[in-house]
Amino acid sequence: MPCPELPYSGPQDWAALKARLAGRDAPGADVDAAVAEILATVRERGDQALVDYGRRFDCKTLSADALKVSPQEYEAARAEVPASDMEILAEAAANIRAYHQRQRENSWWTTKDDGTILGQMVTPVDRVGLYVPGGQGGQVPLISSLLMNAIPAQVAGVRDIQVTTPPRPDGSLNPYLLATANLLGLTQLFRAGSAWAIAALAYGTETIQPVDVIAGPGNIFVTTAKRLLMGKVGIDMIAGPSEIAIIADQSANPAWLAADMLSQAEHDPLASSILATTDPELAKAVRAELKIQTALLPRAEVANKSLHDWGAILLCPNLDAAVDCINRLAPEHLELAVADPWALLGKIRNAGAIFMGHTAPEPVGDYFAGPNHVLPTLSTARFSSALSVQTFIKKSSVVATSPAFIQAHADKIARLARLEGLEAHARSVEQRKQ
Repeated sequence: MPCPELPYSGPQDWAALKARLAGRDAPGADVDAAVAEILATVRERGDQALVDYGRRFDCKTLSADALKVSPQEYEAARAEVPASDMEILAEAAANIRAYHQRQRENSWWTTKDDGTILGQMVTPVDRVGLYVPGGQGGQVPLISSLLMNAIPAQVAGVRDIQVTTPPRPDGSLNPYLLATANLLGLTQLFRAGSAWAIAALAYGTETIQPVDVIAGPGNIFVTTAKRLLMGKVGIDMIAGPSEIAIIADQSANPAWLAADMLSQAEHDPLASSILATTDPELAKAVRAELKIQTALLPRAEVANKSLHDWGAILLCPNLDAAVDCINRLAPEHLELAVADPWALLGKIRNAGAIFMGHTAPEPVGDYFAGPNHVLPTLSTARFSSALSVQTFIKKSSVVATSPAFIQAHADKIARLARLEGLEAHARSVEQRKQ
């Protein structure tokens, strides 16, 4: 049996599902001490620490003068990538950029009759650091991660974007990653991986400048480093394992549903794939398809473990029960594989991204449609959102109160200050009334 079948008819069944999923956020790898040591070492030793860690874990011949990718490497990589693939990358980038352009915010101002001006000034952060995982030793470049993180920063107006990624054993980087960077106009890529790359972006080294915001996915060491550095720099989010939830009725195609569940299960043994359906026959057909399709996957072992440990097919009496489950689950990805997905959309309160209908599978969002694929996981969609242009901007309040405003309101402000025991606050305003 690829994954268990459970009943879900309402809130009374939530505890059992919650208990089944408990532990995905605590895999048992206590790496805080190790990561804290890495952060301290990079802060103290700079480039030499990056070289030492890089030689130990990635490339035995890494040197300090090879940390930064040279202009010639971008050109060589671009020549290696087929023109047809570059066209696909360019189209995906254009879609992502167009979507994020709609997220841009403008500064705004209001004026009052007494001449007071109040407003909000929106500005990008000065420098951003992006982390791109190596992907199986550099053999499967995570180009989508670069696209999804760099483009919103560019749209926000960030002028200085630095990218770190681990080198392959021979010291090279995958040409697709370099070609994508070249396509986006990025010129600051560095050979550094894991927690030491995050440390370099936060603290700076002789080669890498310290940044204001760090974004990008990674393993438990990368995630822990980001968590420990929160407050020192801006962090996009603390992401957990991938997850998908699907609401399906009798109109859904079981082969498609199984494929969609596996699209997340193949990521990681901790990934979670949940199907909530009102049709017992559909559930049975999906289970059969999961067995067939999993056997055909290169990562079948990973997918099987994910489905066995963290997957589930939920039998619901109606779509309202399925929606109740999803809103409690707050999944990273949600597919509404029903006859009328728009009728359900207004009932969904908690989901990172919502895919509508039978022809909008989750991978179209991962790579090509335009919305960002960096999404909240582990039920954090209850209170957080996808990575966006807003991740890379800051907002400053602007206060320009006029002499007339001070004359009219100084006594009130002083009274409020004294109620809080802050005499100097009160006198600061009163002196301007004299």
